Amino acid sequence: MKNTAVVDTNVIIRYLVGDHPEHFHRAVSFWNEVKSGQQRAFLPESVLAETVYVLLKIYRVPRLKIAENLLGLLSYKGLVGEIGLFRRALEIFAARKIDIVDALVLSWAEVKGYQIASFDRDVSKGSFHETS
Repeated sequence: MKNTAVVDTNVIIRYLVGDHPEHFHRAVSFWNEVKSGQQRAFLPESVLAETVYVLLKIYRVPRLKIAENLLGLLSYKGLVGEIGLFRRALEIFAARKIDIVDALVLSWAEVKGYQIASFDRDVSKGSFHETS
């Protein structure tokens, strides 16, 4: 198996959108290796969030399609990181009209059992956890 690669947003976007032929073919090759487990790839939380943002705001991909595509990617054998947490965040993102960062905060709280400290009603349901 190859060394673990840290994935950047553009490698995911090129793979899913296919709008740059040369990059698309290289991305397909990379993701096929990740899918089979020949290549390990670490997905940072920031890259997941940026990918969702770019697909939603720049490419105007519907949120359900974004969640579906990225949930498929998260099933790839060689992908590592907070995969279960990211799955839950994408499920929340698809089910509720909130941004991906709020969905990630909710997912961290749910999956890890953390309390939430936020003034954002989408996240905290109006109650702020006092941290002092």
